[in-house]
Amino acid sequence: MLTLRAADLVEAGLIPPERADEVRRVAERFSVALTEDVAALIDPADPADPIAVQFVPSAAELHTAPEERADPIGDERWSPVPGIVHRYPDRVLLKPLLLCPVYCRYCFRREQVGGRAAVDRTVLGRAALDRAFAYIREHPEIWEVIVTGGDPFLLSPRRVAAIVRTLEAIPHVAVIRFHTRVPVVDPGRVRPVLVAALDSIKAVYVVIHANHPRELTPAARLAVARLTRAGIPLLAQSVLLRGVNDDATVLEALFRGLVAMRVKPYYLHHPDLARGTAHFRVPINAGQNLVAALRGPVSGLCQPTYVLDIPGGWGKVPLGRGAAIPTAEPGRWLVEDGAGRVHAYPPEGGEPDAG
Repeated sequence: MLTLRAADLVEAGLIPPERADEVRRVAERFSVALTEDVAALIDPADPADPIAVQFVPSAAELHTAPEERADPIGDERWSPVPGIVHRYPDRVLLKPLLLCPVYCRYCFRREQVGGRAAVDRTVLGRAALDRAFAYIREHPEIWEVIVTGGDPFLLSPRRVAAIVRTLEAIPHVAVIRFHTRVPVVDPGRVRPVLVAALDSIKAVYVVIHANHPRELTPAARLAVARLTRAGIPLLAQSVLLRGVNDDATVLEALFRGLVAMRVKPYYLHHPDLARGTAHFRVPINAGQNLVAALRGPVSGLCQPTYVLDIPGGWGKVPLGRGAAIPTAEPGRWLVEDGAGRVHAYPPEGGEPDAG
């Protein structure tokens, strides 16, 4: 795998020489890395290329809006021991490392991951990992463990297998979920030995991350197919990003493409308030309108839940525009269909069927 750092972007032709200083200044604050697969998708001649927007640093990242914060979703508040985030009663995050194959410019953990993080925090040592597993064992309410980071698929297959085996042996853990960008941005890593490492008597899910239909390359499709053919259910998360996918046609192509790969779109995230990311955020009402535009014309299999992670660690809430509005008369509602037409519910006086 070829990894491009900030200093490589000019030589690779991904940015003009006059932007080198801008990128260097951003790289002093936030980690920068692109894989060869991602670099190959970028059109350097297009200043608004949606792949470049996600991965190539921009001077806009040097500006911090008043509402932005270093820990936008409150991970630290819910971290009882290193490597564990226990925000919801029945599930925890397990973060064995804080390294990624690429560094998304909008990442909510951008101040924790990569070379900008303290060396002793990038990978959990043996003692810290044992303490994290002990915490899970000591809390029988934990039903699901979400292995994230960083990107856990950067771990060797041997270490992935060791995590699966350890969690598998904890009686009250029923579900093991891996969150990863690797199948999309570095698909060559999804080799048979990695797929075999995920095998378990417990339910193992993999959640991938893709934001634009151009990311669903033949190599990504092959990587995903290796996982699905092994019987591993796949879900996908996306982030609603200005200049990347804030268009109903783009979202439709992305979600249809994922479902055709046997990947269920799971969440569409409203961008978090990470520092230096204001240029990515669209208004919530614009996001609601985009999601509503997909209802009806696009299969329900292709519909993720549009969510906001409430700043400060209060958890995710759905943001979708409500289709049902109560009327002043108890038990009666106005319901909006996918085309924006409003209907009474229950129908008044035998409203005729649409057909």
